[in-house]
Amino acid sequence: EFPSGRQIIVVANDITFRAGSFGPREDAFFEAVTNLACERKLPLIYMAANSGARIGIADEVKSIFRVKWIDDSNPERGFDYVYLSEEDYGRISSSVIAHKTQLDSGEIRWVIDSVVGKEDGLGVENIHGSAAIASAYSRAYEETFTLTFVTGRTVGIGAYLARLGIRCIQREDQPIILTGYSALNKLLGREVYSSHMQLGGPKIMATNGIDHLTVPDDLAGVSHILRWLSYVPANIGGPLPITKPLDPIDRPVAYIPENTCDPRAAISGIDDSQGKWLGGMFDKDSFVETFEGWAKTVVTGRAKLGGIPVGVIAVETQTMMQLVPADPGQPDSHERSVPRAGQVWFPDSATKTAQAMMDFNREGLPLFILANWRGFSGGQRDLFEGNLQAGSTIVENLRIYNQPAFVYIPKAAELRGGAWVVIDSKINPDRIECYAETTAKGNVLEPQGLIEIKFRSEELQECMGRLDPELINLKAQLQGAKHENGSLSDGESIQKSIEARKKQLLPLYTQIAI
Repeated sequence: EFPSGRQIIVVANDITFRAGSFGPREDAFFEAVTNLACERKLPLIYMAANSGARIGIADEVKSIFRVKWIDDSNPERGFDYVYLSEEDYGRISSSVIAHKTQLDSGEIRWVIDSVVGKEDGLGVENIHGSAAIASAYSRAYEETFTLTFVTGRTVGIGAYLARLGIRCIQREDQPIILTGYSALNKLLGREVYSSHMQLGGPKIMATNGIDHLTVPDDLAGVSHILRWLSYVPANIGGPLPITKPLDPIDRPVAYIPENTCDPRAAISGIDDSQGKWLGGMFDKDSFVETFEGWAKTVVTGRAKLGGIPVGVIAVETQTMMQLVPADPGQPDSHERSVPRAGQVWFPDSATKTAQAMMDFNREGLPLFILANWRGFSGGQRDLFEGNLQAGSTIVENLRIYNQPAFVYIPKAAELRGGAWVVIDSKINPDRIECYAETTAKGNVLEPQGLIEIKFRSEELQECMGRLDPELINLKAQLQGAKHENGSLSDGESIQKSIEARKKQLLPLYTQIAI
């Protein structure tokens, strides 16, 4: 894409210096670098390996403070206060806030009320700086291209930066955590967690939407960074890096689904049983999937079409299993596998769809949606977990989409109700175009649901009475028996025959209605 090279900005923690922690100087440096990337519209790569905000201690106070015991001869009874001698206070008075007291013996003591420390970067000033870099990195996601590679453990503000920059690659053996496991055990009062990986390893972060990609080592991580940059302009907002495609755009799409559609095969092609490659809708070997472990009923990633970088959103048609890990902090918790039906938006898959749209829009990529949804899951738990909010976010992100967006309903696919609404061309008429293959289907409701409202049992029975010769004949007999004042038993017998015939025909006419 860039034969003569390109400029990027890289900022990294040095974990060999104070465990890579963020103090005021590190915060100021990180903020300045981030602002420079925004100013020049250059991609900003953050290599994360840190211990979060620096936790400091005033060593000059720690090494000389003294203790006033309640009983000098029996320290077990406790203490009254900690203090500095007159001489020590004279040397380090700027490190403490203290008040003076004089004993009966004439000894002067300075009772320590607060420890300030002589060094900048021991306390809340570190958190103050953390807030500044959190704000700067969040703004950088909107103004330029941000990508975080978690190459070592990343803690506290480091973990927030990994999320605020949105795009995140995590090394499989390095955690993203807010607090260390030993500190959590202290807080809980028992040994609950045994490692950082339990809290923030890929089993957690790759399944909850934090990680876009996970990699086994640094080399794989840097390779993915380079490949990701191949979809990103030299300066954000500039022209996309378009290359001459090795895969000709006039070739046919050879992958034709038979029963169920494999979304990845539809996107990038597949080898058939004889080893022959069946081409998909995009350039061969160009598709890079992201969020693979999260919300598996939706497939998202970047590909190229005729050498043009594009964003792709597709739908899984199979039922997928969502693994919910057990939390050692809750004794009654256990690992669960929750089935997720294909072609249905759940809170996590709808959020994933909206997140992918937001990323693609920020990167200036044209969008392709291979639509095949039956709708949103409307159960109590799904509504409680925010399915309505997630679906609304899809609308909002499409409404502000600034690049061409193509919605395509593929062969034998369907688009129903709310799922149609959130990706309809009316949401952004200047950007969205919709297409459908001739065998595709769409409606407000699926036929099975529609007949429960608009073609109920009574109306089916009317239909039978109009179309079935035997029912027409039986009704005529019943009318004749009434006019000729036939016996009551004859009328009841004919009525029973009519009801039996209706019961016999109901399954068939339900199929006709569908």
